[in-house]
Amino acid sequence: MTIDTQRTPTAIDRIAEDWVDTLVDLDPTVGTYIGRTEGDGRFGDYSPAGDERRQLEAKKVIALLDAAPPADDVDVVTRTDLRSALALDVESHEAGLALRDLNVIASPAQGIREIFDLMPTTTVGDWENIAARLGSVPAAMDGYLQTLREGMRQGIMPARRQVREVATQAKRHAANGGFFARFAAEASLESGSLPATLATALATGARAAAAAYGTLAEFLGGTLEGAAPEKDAIGRELYALHSRRFLGATIDLDETYEWGVEELSRMVAEQESVADQIKPGASVLEAIAHLDTDQSRKLHGTAALQQWMQETSDRAVAELSGTQFDIPDEIKSLECLIAPTQEGGIYYTGPTDDFSRPGRMWWSVPVGVTEFDTWRELTTVYHEGIPGHHLQIGQAVHNRAKLNTWRRQLAGTSGHAEGWALYAERLMEQLGYLDDPADRLGMLDGQRMRAARVVLDIGVHLEKQLPDGSGPWTADYAFDFLRRNVNMNDGFVKFEVNRYLGWPGQAPSYKVGQRIWEELRDTYREKEGAAFSIKDFHRKALDLGGVGLDTLRSAMLG
Repeated sequence: MTIDTQRTPTAIDRIAEDWVDTLVDLDPTVGTYIGRTEGDGRFGDYSPAGDERRQLEAKKVIALLDAAPPADDVDVVTRTDLRSALALDVESHEAGLALRDLNVIASPAQGIREIFDLMPTTTVGDWENIAARLGSVPAAMDGYLQTLREGMRQGIMPARRQVREVATQAKRHAANGGFFARFAAEASLESGSLPATLATALATGARAAAAAYGTLAEFLGGTLEGAAPEKDAIGRELYALHSRRFLGATIDLDETYEWGVEELSRMVAEQESVADQIKPGASVLEAIAHLDTDQSRKLHGTAALQQWMQETSDRAVAELSGTQFDIPDEIKSLECLIAPTQEGGIYYTGPTDDFSRPGRMWWSVPVGVTEFDTWRELTTVYHEGIPGHHLQIGQAVHNRAKLNTWRRQLAGTSGHAEGWALYAERLMEQLGYLDDPADRLGMLDGQRMRAARVVLDIGVHLEKQLPDGSGPWTADYAFDFLRRNVNMNDGFVKFEVNRYLGWPGQAPSYKVGQRIWEELRDTYREKEGAAFSIKDFHRKALDLGGVGLDTLRSAMLG
């Protein structure tokens, strides 16, 4: 890819860079994520005082941005998006969201453990940082418990369902054979064993970290579970705030719910058509049952899964580079890995700023799962890799000649990133990569689930009337509804619905984000007329880096 010549940093760039420095100081795990190791031995302050300090710093940056005139179009985007993100942070703080920040997938209860997956493990110094951070888990957890207790005092608590489920997760990490014990026991260098004193420090830190998770499990399963509200729905006002945070855009929730119902119906019809191509006269379930007996589409064991993921990703990079996209050399490498946890789920982590750690696709394989169907998962590799998350995020990191660090590595929303990834899945279908009806059925299976999530998530949290008018959405109905719209086992359904109930607004951001991306492309095509080039549209949009969807729309359409 040809990147513009080096742009001279502006006052707004310096404000953004200073904010990154502040974030890394306040929360060293942010530094780990982007490859800055100066704080790798510690955590930030998860207590109410830590949150207050972050809000004070955010307000200072808002004032600085308001006083800084933009020097060019890049500055306009930076100021617009950074200010919007900071203002939402302040609004979320004032609404007390931090006090109830506990859910089954993306809260400090998971983040404190997950950061160890991204820490470098090459040198003795790397492992010394890990030992120090393991030893810091108790203090981090104590701060988090202070926050949850303050939420109890103010009557701002997560729903009981989330408390109960996370308590179970915490118990697993606290166990003698849990993550921390295994992590320390398996520590090594390529050149051999670690020094004995370091191995001892790791074991000591692992025990302390596990004990901290034991304390969390005890608090959740006892004190907080008894006080937490039974009701899962958070209501329209808080839901609208969550939705804006995940999209970087304001949407009409009622119109979006109705659109979701229509989109789900369309996905079902498309699936039924493809099922008939797979086996004439077959229903969707019958076509799936037919495919599940096809041994040529099965992988056995995680080693085979990892190899298939890597080969599929490498092939997509080689074939799309230079034809559909200008893919920089630095991001042609994507590592496909089996995650060290067994929670379920597939996710992507971006490269460090210098690409010393490449982008990575992780598959967290649940206990007991040993067979995998390629027809189900081909589109997942495109979603997480190229042209999905890896192209989008990697290109932003690569674009250092134009974008400051915040724009390259920290900006953006779930709606922008996940919406692009679903857009990329459909793009691969249009390019012929899903011509096999089985692979296309796999893509539609995911698209149907994402459409169902729009309906479920908005329906249950706004307590909207059920389609048949028999009463409001409930959690019990949500479980049944998802079972009818995904071809997954009950364990998957339970985890997914619990995720939606505890992380409001995030799940719809995928399909709503895709909708906004596709509407933007079509509007941009009309605006450009005969000069429209889909390749140029993609380049211009991705060169912006991660932004909120309202910012993306204004930057692309002027």
